[in-house]
Amino acid sequence: MKIRTITTGISLQSATETAKIKQAAEFNQQAQKIFTQQGYTVQTTRITTNSWEEYLAGLSPREIIKQIQAIEQLCQNLDVSFFNIGDTSQPANIALIADINQQTSLIFCSSKIADSETGINFENIQASAKLIQRISQETENGYGNFRFCTWANCQPGIPFFPTSYHRGQTAFAIGLECCDLVMQAFSQAENLQIAEIKLQEILETELQKIAAIAQTISGQFAIEYQGIDTSLAPSLDKNHSIVFAYEKLMHGKFGQSGTLAISGMLTRVLKSVSIKTCGYSGLMLPVCEDIGLATRANEQTYNITNLLLYSAVCGCGLDTVPIPGDITTDKLAAILTDLATLALKLNKPLSARLFPIPHKKAGEMTNFNSPYLVDCRIFAVD
Repeated sequence: MKIRTITTGISLQSATETAKIKQAAEFNQQAQKIFTQQGYTVQTTRITTNSWEEYLAGLSPREIIKQIQAIEQLCQNLDVSFFNIGDTSQPANIALIADINQQTSLIFCSSKIADSETGINFENIQASAKLIQRISQETENGYGNFRFCTWANCQPGIPFFPTSYHRGQTAFAIGLECCDLVMQAFSQAENLQIAEIKLQEILETELQKIAAIAQTISGQFAIEYQGIDTSLAPSLDKNHSIVFAYEKLMHGKFGQSGTLAISGMLTRVLKSVSIKTCGYSGLMLPVCEDIGLATRANEQTYNITNLLLYSAVCGCGLDTVPIPGDITTDKLAAILTDLATLALKLNKPLSARLFPIPHKKAGEMTNFNSPYLVDCRIFAVD
C-alpha cells in the first residue's frame, strides 16, 4: 500500500499570504518524512485552498491570472507540484478557468454544478461544458482537462485533485493507493462474501497504522487531522489494477455481470472501517489512470453509462474519461446533468473529469504524453 497524497488545506484571505503557503509546504515535507521513516511510500504532497473567488474577489481577470501565476511561481520555488485554488460557482469565473489553465502548469481547480442545499445549477453546467470543450481545444491533446473537474455534492476536505477544496483552519488529510490490498484479499477468496470479510480485516489492520501515525503528526505540529479518504485510488501498475482484482471474483471481465455487485461491496467495506474518514471514501474508476480500466475500455466491455451506473453504488463519478473531440456543448451538458441528478438523488459526492480529444473520434486511441495517464480507446457518446 502507498500513500497517494498528503493534502494540506489552508484558507486564504488574499493571494499575498505567502507565509501560509510556505508553512503548508514545510508541514507536508515533515509529514512525508515521518511516513517515509515508518516505511511508507508517499507519492505526492499537495496544498489546497478555499475558493479562489474569495481571496481574489474584486480583481480584474488579468489581475486574477497574474496573482495565480505568482502563487505558482512560489510553489515552484518551494518544490510544490500540486496546488489547488479551490472551486468556483460563478459562470463568469468558470469561463476564466480556461485562461488560468492555459497560463499555468501545476494549478488545479473545479466548478460546482450542484449541491443538496441549492439543487442543480444549470447555468453552471452550461458554463462548465463550454469550459471543458475550450480547454480541450487550447491544450495539447486536450490534456489541460487533467487539472480541472466539475462536481456535485462534494464537501470540503477531499484530498484528491481536482475536486479538493478547503474551509476553516489549516488541516490535512490522507489519500491512499491500496488496490494491492484488494488484490491480496480477493486472491484469497472463493466468493464475494469471503472477499468482503477478508478485505475488511486487511483494511482495518493497515489503515489503523496510518491513522495512528497521522494522529501523532497532528499532535506534534498542532494541525488538525481530517482523516483518511479510503477511496481506492488507481494504479498504473498492471499487477495492482483494481480491474484485475475484480476479475479474481468474476466469471468474466470488468463491465460484465457481477461488476456492479463487487462495486457495491467495495464501497460497503471502504465506508465501514473504524477510522476517521473524509472525502469520497468510495471506489474510484478513472479510466486513463488505471491500466486495467484502460485495457477493458479498449475491449469495450463497459461504457460511460456503465460508469454512471457503478457510481450509483460506489465511487466518484466520471474520471479521466476520453470522449470524441467534436462532442457538442449540449451533449457535454447532458452528461454533467445526469451526474448531478445522480449525486443529489443518492446524496453522494460525484465529479466529472472529461477529456474531449481534439480531432479524434470514438474508437481511436488517445495519445497522452503524461506520466499520470495511460492511453486507451475513446468512448462513444450517445
